[in-house]
Parts: sequence; structure tokens; C-alpha cells
Amino acid sequence: MIDESVAGELLPKIAEAIIAADDAMQLRLDDKSQAILNDNAKLAGHLSAATAEDWDTEYLAPILAVKVLSGIDEAIEHINTHGSHHTDVIITDNYTKSQRFIREVDSASVMINASSRFADGFEYGLGAEIGISTDKIHARGPVGLEGLTSQKWIVYGHGETRA
Repeated sequence: MIDESVAGELLPKIAEAIIAADDAMQLRLDDKSQAILNDNAKLAGHLSAATAEDWDTEYLAPILAVKVLSGIDEAIEHINTHGSHHTDVIITDNYTKSQRFIREVDSASVMINASSRFADGFEYGLGAEIGISTDKIHARGPVGLEGLTSQKWIVYGHGETRA
């Protein structure tokens, strides 16, 4: 996702760099990003129209779905509707927007101006990552050994009551 206020300037540069780094990369474009990128000869053969399914798909292939958004409201709504709730990142120099992103994006890891590759149990000090969870209970985010354990409380009494 990219804000429309910078998309015209930055999206072609970003797309060209991505394709240069991996010639197998495919970009699935919404209408606004198509209007910006479709005439770029350097990207020929790498662009196609996005479908509704693209916003909900986590690809295990060199495929990116690209969407131009009209601001942080639309970005947060899109993430909370279509995201995995695992890790989300905002790149911004606006402190107020970054703090709003942290508060309103419902993900286990939320990052400001950092790579999502830091979302790892080892990086968070949990030791070797055993799994991940996007559930809010019992564990959320990277899961280390302690996150896979549960507690059982045992109380012995002699007829005591609680007032």
C-alpha cells in the first residue's frame, strides 16, 4: 500500500527496483496503481490487475498486490479487514500518524520504519521461535517455549468460603 500523495513519484521507482531485484516478480495492481504504472516499459510482463482475492492472499511466490490509498484511515481499515494480523509496518516521518497506526492496527506486531523481518521470536528475546499465532488468546505473535505452556492452579481447602 502506498499513499496517493506520494504514489506518482515513488511507486514507479519502487516497482522498478523490485523487478530489477527479482525478474520473476509479479505485481497485481488496483486501478490507481495501474494508472501510474501501466505505461512503464521497464515493468512490461510483470503487471496485472488485482482481484478482490489478492487483498486476502498471502503468496508463497514473488507476487505483490499493490494498492494506492487516500490516507491513513483507508490504510488502517484495509489492514484490519484484509491483513493476517501478524505483522504490519508503516513507513512515515509523521509521528502522530505512526502512533495512530500503533493504536489502531490490530496485529501482533506493529512496526514503524522497520523491516517486518524483525517480527521473530528470537529478535523479541523469546528464544527459538516455535510457532506464530494471530489469536489474541492464549498466545499472540511469535511463540517461544514458554508460550506453549499452560498453568494449572490447584487449591486445597478445608471448607473455607469467600465473602
